[in-house]
Amino acid sequence: MTEEEIVRIQVLGTGCAKCKQLTANAEKAVADLGLGVAVEKVEDIREIMKFGVMTTPALVVDGKVRAAGKVLAPEAVKEILRG
Repeated sequence: MTEEEIVRIQVLGTGCAKCKQLTANAEKAVADLGLGVAVEKVEDIREIMKFGVMTTPALVVDGKVRAAGKVLAPEAVKEILRG
């Protein structure tokens, strides 16, 4: 996946401190890479469960869970987004 192909980035979490930190780190990664994509926060537990995620926070890129249960640093998020 190249940066130009990324359409949707989501952070799954119920609003805990770790979820907020992953959202901030994802937003920084998106800004650093110059992507014109917003980071969506998904806090509804039913929506989170649709992804099959058992531990939050989780990072979803274009509908695919790329990381779950940990707060990725901005650099780690960039690596995922770069593919």
